[in-house]
Amino acid sequence: MVTLVTRILIILQATAALGLCWAALRYWEVGSPWLAAAIGAGAILLFRLLITANNFWIAWLYRSETPKDHQLRPLQALRLFAGEFLATMKSSTWTMAFHQFEKHEAEKPAGLPVLLIHGYGCNSGYWHSMSQALQRAKIYHHAVSLEPMFGGIDDFVPSIGRAVESLRRSTGSDKIVIVAHSMGGLVARAYIRDHGYGHIAKVITLGTPHSGTALANFGAGHNSRQMRWTGSARTGRPSRWLAELALAETPEVRGLFVSIYSHHDNIVSPQTSSDLPGARNVELHGIGHVALALHPAVQAIVVEEVIAAGAGLGAESKQKVVPAPHHFSSEPSASQKR
Repeated sequence: MVTLVTRILIILQATAALGLCWAALRYWEVGSPWLAAAIGAGAILLFRLLITANNFWIAWLYRSETPKDHQLRPLQALRLFAGEFLATMKSSTWTMAFHQFEKHEAEKPAGLPVLLIHGYGCNSGYWHSMSQALQRAKIYHHAVSLEPMFGGIDDFVPSIGRAVESLRRSTGSDKIVIVAHSMGGLVARAYIRDHGYGHIAKVITLGTPHSGTALANFGAGHNSRQMRWTGSARTGRPSRWLAELALAETPEVRGLFVSIYSHHDNIVSPQTSSDLPGARNVELHGIGHVALALHPAVQAIVVEEVIAAGAGLGAESKQKVVPAPHHFSSEPSASQKR
């Protein structure tokens, strides 16, 4: 479904660009076909830029307080916006439309096998860049595409159960690692609630709204309603579904999780909603929501975490190299201290 919708949107945008090009030549007295083409393409790019800008604006309205050591200078803020825009364009007009996949095998795999779970409105094609990083690291991985697009999060659990068993059968591994983006992290939590964590060594979430996001109030579908955050960053509250999910989890379950998130996420707002109490939280800055799984620094962390899970090593014992300008918290986050 997502693949079809994405391709239809590409066709509509291309048609609109051609229509504007034709109008420029026919009615606006533009003499150069190249200039007319630039007008058509430029109008579509401007429209897409405005969508990204609107997401940042809404996220800013509901934002959580940005720690001092994560604040950005103007040039860094510009790089943040450009990186998120390019990641959105790449995902929505190329990888989700033409690069969905089910699995990538490795002859001599490193670490534990990985199951990739995408987020809201996406499919397995979102993971194209992350998959390339996992392939370079010789990590065996499968991916799922969650359907229906606007179904409830609980409705996705059976497909995750089948995917976990398929991955275990394919590799002969008793345990796997789940890597999930955005809503996919909530799907992973719902799976563990229903099926336990006997076969799960670690869950790595990227930009997951563990306590909800205000932008879900503007989304469509039952899954969007389940992800809602209502109110301000300080006094707001998560949806009933999220609250009940949290009550069902034990400290042992939370200990499986590594939550990687950005203080400048433009979809999860308040951004500290991704800080999961009882988990190990890795704080970044200067990276947007869609860009998380496409960013080399994030991919390096994921690969390290997967290898560490396979070796039975606690990632706490491993010193991380911090690539500028991004920052990893050297002290436990507020959720870890509670």
